[in-house]
Amino acid sequence: MTRYATTLHIRFTTLVQRCVRKESGASLVEYVLLVSLIAIALVVAVGFFGNALKNEFDDIGTSVGNA
Repeated sequence: MTRYATTLHIRFTTLVQRCVRKESGASLVEYVLLVSLIAIALVVAVGFFGNALKNEFDDIGTSVGNA
């Protein structure tokens, strides 16, 4: 997950740098910030709920396997 976050950060930084050079990129920067916040929220949610979801899917897999 750390590699993914690093890659996401590098792509975001590169995109912001490109947009800052252009005045017409103001709305694009806003969209990039919005998408970045959503991506961060998803990473945090997966980190928080990851083990619980894994256990649920393991239980489902076991039930299906025993059927």
